[in-house]
Formats: sequence, structure tokens, C-alpha cells
Amino acid sequence: MILTAVLLLPSPPALAHGLSVIPPEGIWYAWSFDPLVLVPLALAHWLYGRGVARMWARAGSGRGVPRRRAACFLAGELTLVLALVWPFDAVGGTLFSAHMIQHMLLMVVAAPLLVLGAPLAPMMRALPDGWRPRAAAAVRRLRPGRFLTRPSVAAVIQGIALWAWHAPAPFQAALVNDAVHTAEHATFMASAVLFWWSVLHAGRDGPNGYGSAAAWTLATVLHGGMLGALLTFARVPLYPAYGDSASLWGLTALEDQQLAGLIMWVPTGMIHLAAGVWLIGAWLNALARRNANVTEPT
Repeated sequence: MILTAVLLLPSPPALAHGLSVIPPEGIWYAWSFDPLVLVPLALAHWLYGRGVARMWARAGSGRGVPRRRAACFLAGELTLVLALVWPFDAVGGTLFSAHMIQHMLLMVVAAPLLVLGAPLAPMMRALPDGWRPRAAAAVRRLRPGRFLTRPSVAAVIQGIALWAWHAPAPFQAALVNDAVHTAEHATFMASAVLFWWSVLHAGRDGPNGYGSAAAWTLATVLHGGMLGALLTFARVPLYPAYGDSASLWGLTALEDQQLAGLIMWVPTGMIHLAAGVWLIGAWLNALARRNANVTEPT
């Protein structure tokens, strides 16, 4: 498989000097205060909260934006804080397994929660009246086209991002270069939001939309599991930039990599599998409703 070969390409040596090393007792101080993370998080929180408050003040609490959607968006924000502010961003420079947890939180926890939060309407409502037409026009220009939001296309884009960034050379470059690290996380989040948006809006194409989304979600389970298995069963560490930093946590570099592979393989796979099963159920229910409407006497 071409992607497997790419993952096993040799990586450049001598990257370890750029890594921060955090022992277990330092986890309480493992904060990452990156303005490129904190400013967008604060702005998104303010816009969403202000928009929801305005909508609820006008229409009544829970109307316009249901409470469950607001709760999903807040949970997504908190997940981003865990992944990008404390503690996994900083500890990810010491433990590959912590770095993998960070990626899992971004792609299979924060992304679907933010999509379920349906942030566009309340954020637009938060803007001054005179700004909304321009903002709406900008959103229409930036919104992915119908082609990119097909489950097949979105799943392929996310898969390419996942495999490409876990090749040793780009992965280790992200460990020691802030700009590359930011690009890595932006790619993961953008591709994951695109994927989950296509999955959670699969019903727009009728019953077959659910079927397609289910198939591509289960395909994601398979290729993600393959990458996780490759990391788990590799006989040597694939990311030498970490050096022996995992020993501070009682792990060898190979054990740390095996743990990271299991994290990608099992919990991440289970979330995608659960989504696939839900989509199959939605597909069958949609088919049943369509058949009932067809056979219903006039």
C-alpha cells in the first residue's frame, strides 16, 4: 500500500533538541498559551454565546438554538482546551501517546461536537446588523462546495490528512516547528469538521445519503485501524525525535508508540464505528419511511 510505504520512509535525524520534556509531576504546569489558539477560541466562544443569548432573549430560552446544541458546542470548546491549551499539547512533546490523544480529541471529539452545535446562525446573530450581509457573503464564498461535502470526498480528504501527517518526516517536523505544528492541527480540524459535517448532514440526499455516509465511515474505521495497527506492531520506534523522553513516564519509546497506536486503533475506531452503526440505522429507517409512503393508499 502506497500510504504504508510513505509512513515507513526514513525521517531526518537529530530533531530531538527542539522538544520540551515534561515529567509526570510537571503536568499541572503543562500549559500552552499560543495566541493563534487562544484568540480564535475566545472569539468563537464570545460570538456563539452572544448570539445564543440574543436568540433566547427574543424567542425564549431553548428556542432557535436548542439547549442540546449549545451544550454540544460548549463541550467541543472544552475539548479544544484540553487538546490545545492543557495538558495534551505540552505533554505531546514528551509522549507520543499524549500527542495521539490530542489528535483523537481534535478529530473525533471536538469536531463532531462543534458541528452538532450548529454555530453559524448564532454567530451571525451576534454581529452588528450592518455587518451581517457582508459576513453572510463571506461565508457563502468560503463555504465548501457540494462536491467537497460529499461523504466520499470528505472521508478521502480526512484519510489523506491522517496518513500524511503521521509519516515520520512531517510528524517530527511538527514536533519542533511551531508553524508546522499549527498547520498540522489546522489540517486535522478542517478535514475532520468537513467529514463530520458530511456525515451528520447525510440525510439531505435522502436514504442513499445515509448509506453512502455509513459506508465511508466504516471505511474510515478500517484504514484508521490499519494505521493504528502499524504503529502498534512496528518493531522499532518510527519517530526517533522523541528520544527516550517517555522513560520519565515509565515507558520505553517503543511502548509509548504501541500505546499511541492502540489509542488510534481502539477508541478512535469505536467512535467511527458507533457513527457508522447509527448511520446504518438512519438509512434503514429512511428506507422504511419511504416505502411506507409509497405503499400508503391514496
